[in-house]
Amino acid sequence: MKTTKILQVALLAFFVLGAFQAFAQSKKTVEVGGAPMYPTKNIVENAVNSDDHTTLVAAVKAAGLVETLQGDGPFTVFAPINKAFDALPEGTVESLLKPENKKALTNVLTYHVVAGKMSAKDIMKAIKKGDGKAIMTTVEGEELTAWMKGKKLYISDVSGNKAAVTIPNVFQSNGVIHVVDTVLLPSM
Repeated sequence: MKTTKILQVALLAFFVLGAFQAFAQSKKTVEVGGAPMYPTKNIVENAVNSDDHTTLVAAVKAAGLVETLQGDGPFTVFAPINKAFDALPEGTVESLLKPENKKALTNVLTYHVVAGKMSAKDIMKAIKKGDGKAIMTTVEGEELTAWMKGKKLYISDVSGNKAAVTIPNVFQSNGVIHVVDTVLLPSM
């Protein structure tokens, strides 16, 4: 009888461990900007380590959004790289980082965030369901449009600016980041 109980507990432990390992493997650590992005850390804890996102992190701090993006979420963040910010008209980033422009900066940043956790697969399913495009309402309140060209995922803003998703599915404890190559802008 005692041996049967031990065997049952061992089998249960084996199945639980197997399920945990399968879950852990589905949320792999991805490298972004030379740093590992750990699925057990939140969006801010990971982003601060990416060399490709120093401008984004500075902007999140200046807008006072650190606490929000460390919250439970879940959030889907389309995270522009430094080169995307560099491509904006000269002086734009510097102007947005000024304290008097905090509201405009907040609008730009929250325009890159969608409530909920949408993997690239989820977005692609929505695109297929939407006959070639998926409309997502951002935390800022305006819409982004997701679409595909071949196997590549793109996001467009209200003005038609296009951002390619260069690294999809960077899973975080409170959501997912999709790295993009362009800053998306709400109507201002």
